[in-house]
Amino acid sequence: MNSCRLGDNLGINEDLIHRACKLSLKAHLAGKPYLRRATAADAIFAFPGSWAADDWRAQPPPFGEIKVDLSKFGSIKSLGNNEVGLVNEAFSKRFDQILAKTSLANEIEKAMSDRKRIVFTGHSLGGSTAILTTIWFFEKFIRHGLYHIRPDCITFGAPLVGNYIFSHALRRENWSRNFTHFITKYDIVPRIALAPFPAIEPWLQHVLDSINPRSPHPPDPTAASNFFVSVLRNALAVASHTACYLKGSTSLLLENVAGIVEISPYRPFGTVVICAGNGKLVVIDNPDAALQLLFYCLQLSPEEMNEEFVKGMYGEHLVYERELQESLSMQDVTFLSNLADVPLSPDDPSGGDATALNYLGLTTRARLCLRAAGEFEKQKLENQKRIDSNKETIREAIKKIQEYKTSCEIRKVGYYDAFKLTKSPTDFNANVKRLELAGIWDEIMEMIKRHELPDGFEGRKEWIELGTLFRRLLEPLDIANYYRHVKNEDTGPYMVKGRPKRYKFTQRWLEHAQRMADGFSSEATFWAEVEELRLKDYKHVRDKVLRFEQQVSTWVGFGWLGQDVFLDETTFTRWWKTLPFEHKSGSCLARFMNTT
Repeated sequence: MNSCRLGDNLGINEDLIHRACKLSLKAHLAGKPYLRRATAADAIFAFPGSWAADDWRAQPPPFGEIKVDLSKFGSIKSLGNNEVGLVNEAFSKRFDQILAKTSLANEIEKAMSDRKRIVFTGHSLGGSTAILTTIWFFEKFIRHGLYHIRPDCITFGAPLVGNYIFSHALRRENWSRNFTHFITKYDIVPRIALAPFPAIEPWLQHVLDSINPRSPHPPDPTAASNFFVSVLRNALAVASHTACYLKGSTSLLLENVAGIVEISPYRPFGTVVICAGNGKLVVIDNPDAALQLLFYCLQLSPEEMNEEFVKGMYGEHLVYERELQESLSMQDVTFLSNLADVPLSPDDPSGGDATALNYLGLTTRARLCLRAAGEFEKQKLENQKRIDSNKETIREAIKKIQEYKTSCEIRKVGYYDAFKLTKSPTDFNANVKRLELAGIWDEIMEMIKRHELPDGFEGRKEWIELGTLFRRLLEPLDIANYYRHVKNEDTGPYMVKGRPKRYKFTQRWLEHAQRMADGFSSEATFWAEVEELRLKDYKHVRDKVLRFEQQVSTWVGFGWLGQDVFLDETTFTRWWKTLPFEHKSGSCLARFMNTT
């Protein structure tokens, strides 16, 4: 843990935080899709919330999650695992309507033309719109290099919007640090999405009325209490399930429970700032730890668990401006940066300044969960360090394969065909290196699949480049081995059943980093396409052959595919020369072929 000024740590001027909070609350009363306020340096866009249950209603049940629209949020996915992020359908629809039916995009571009720092903000449901707008801005303008001043998203009492893929993807893209979410200790709204909608629907409108400052309806203590208990019960299920995973539980019971109990997919992301009361702020950027705090901060003593206290808790949703005024003037800020050493007792002298944790009322169990989140993140970093230590081994093995490829070209034999025949000791040695590299990369792929590496790993330039070099050089040998052993007759085509994750994952890394269409950089599978095409009658695959030749021409033009594939005795050349004369004479590859 460490302490310093909040604004310095977040990289946000504290006056900007004040102005964002004030405008986000004002947006509720404006009756407009958004408000815009600008200074010479910045432009703030504030989105209103909603006190109507229909705007929170999630379809499909129970949690209302749908896949994100990749045309707007193309980065919100897991690259290697090819898993698309999930977003709350109601929140996504609200964002889509504002973007399509207002002048928001034009006003944003006007602020960009004035070189302003752009801030998106919102209180309550307005925070969800601010979040999605910020991600859209990053995707449309920052990722494509159209604007270089990163936007900020500042929310106050916002509900959770997406699943863990949001946090994973934003960390990988290095966008996460521009999202700051303020929540008060007892505010129920940031926890609502942890409960299935059918479980809270009977009381939702009553609760929204109770936190609507303009509502004529008096608070309903029974509805408030029932709603709170339902959210708390489901938050317990989510926090406990996640904590077991963080602690490394391998019990089948954990999987069985997840299959029986409805576990919310929604998770925190970005930086979470908890207003602990008495002017104290607790800041955390570990999403797993933030999830635990969302539950454990709601723990009440037996004396507190009464209808009147619970009813009063809903007022926490409306006090952000006052809380920030007090907290930012006091600057009593604790940053939970070393979770693995969180003190297990309020009186633990070895834990540093634990006052803020005490104000959060964290039990020993809660502190153990925070430690587990810290240890899990620490283990990811250790795994990455161990993987990084293999880089030189990988490079040396790739160098040997490159030397093997060059030696084959000198002999006028493509290395694909030489390896497929495997007649010399050099072919055998190449296979040893192939298997050595496969083992290293397969271990990396399994770690990615199990989320055992830091979220940023798949976005690291050095690994993208190394993975691309590995894929382009080694996958042809895997394809040769596949067809040499006639595995296609038992298993099916290489591209359907035989292609390893180590090539699929590394291809997706490059395509995402270079903003290519899915499958555009599939040049390493050249030989698999050749092997399948040569097994079929030309008249049945004529169109496919034409498309393949266009791809090959593109790959050669980019330098992704070498001239060695056109040597006289390669599998490709021998097959291509069997094609009909009229096809060959008009082929875009004719210029590469020796037709004499």
